[in-house]
Amino acid sequence: MGNHMATPGLPQARPEVEGLKAYSAPLEGRRGLLRLDFNENTLGPSPKVVAAIRAIPADQYGIYPEYEGLREAVVANLAHVRLSEPLQPDQIGLFNGVDAAIHAIFHAYGDRGDTLLTTSPTFGYYTPCAQMQGMAIEAIPYRLPDFAFPLEDLRAALLSNGALGWQPPRILLICNPNNPTGTRLAPELILELAAAAPRTLVVVDELYEAFTGDSLLPSANFAATPNLLVLRSLAKTAGLAGLRIGFAIGAASVVDRIGRVTGPYDINSFAVTAAHAALADQAYVDSYVAEVMRARTWLVQQLQAAGVRHHAEGGNYLLIWPELPAEEVEQRLRQAGILVRSMAAKPLIDGSLRVSLGTTEQMQRFWAAYLKAN
Repeated sequence: MGNHMATPGLPQARPEVEGLKAYSAPLEGRRGLLRLDFNENTLGPSPKVVAAIRAIPADQYGIYPEYEGLREAVVANLAHVRLSEPLQPDQIGLFNGVDAAIHAIFHAYGDRGDTLLTTSPTFGYYTPCAQMQGMAIEAIPYRLPDFAFPLEDLRAALLSNGALGWQPPRILLICNPNNPTGTRLAPELILELAAAAPRTLVVVDELYEAFTGDSLLPSANFAATPNLLVLRSLAKTAGLAGLRIGFAIGAASVVDRIGRVTGPYDINSFAVTAAHAALADQAYVDSYVAEVMRARTWLVQQLQAAGVRHHAEGGNYLLIWPELPAEEVEQRLRQAGILVRSMAAKPLIDGSLRVSLGTTEQMQRFWAAYLKAN
């Protein structure tokens, strides 16, 4: 946390907030460039989504949004996953993006002195959410050289450290596949962790699951492990990042408690309309994901042939270690109209670039520019 500095003459925020360094949002001025920096869908949403939004009559703008049928639409869409246990609408939490779901989880369950158990490096927003609740953070590093999941270390931290008065972590947060390392953990191993730690809320961030599999949902039994929660989004696959729509899937009692700390109208009407249309057009998502995987295969072949150090395991992104300083290559690519993200100062991956995957044509454009920039 940063320095504890209150501004003289102003009401003082909670100590956790006064010392908090906020998660930095994406840079401005990204439109019109090839955006390979924040793992977005690089083509945009289904034409059916665009048509549905354009069809919203103007007199609806002044009416508060309605959510009737949206949870049912999520359940219907998940039928393609072949769930072992049918889901009910009250097992679906609706949020203004998964970021809002993560914040609500910590607001509902995290308390001063509690512990967040997670991995390192991982998605940067988990840390400030824990810090603003006054939580301690235990972040277990992935294992070099291939960023393997630190299962035994995490299991030991989750189940017991042997100290007198030890309390289990309040929240275990696993990004699977992990952003930014792409590390994947088999669903059955996560289910074992949840079953062994019933007093810990086990949250699995599945924003990138569509690109490589590994979802918990086909094998999850939320009645048997009500401490398990799965996060999903329409940002990365369906191209709705700008509209903010995310879901939490789990036991109805847990979903209810997380919903208690959100506003009554957090999700806007445009996002609701877009979500209905996107959920009804799974074929578009499947087609986009297939194209990203083709592009991934092509780019990995180029990296291998050129002898460029890289790591590609899960998700719609990979890591590349350029010969020149990463920040310098990042700037040169930006001048060429391509955005990538430097992983400078991130543990284990300092010196690398995270490159989001788009279409094969887009990755061909990236590769040509990268060869000139490095």
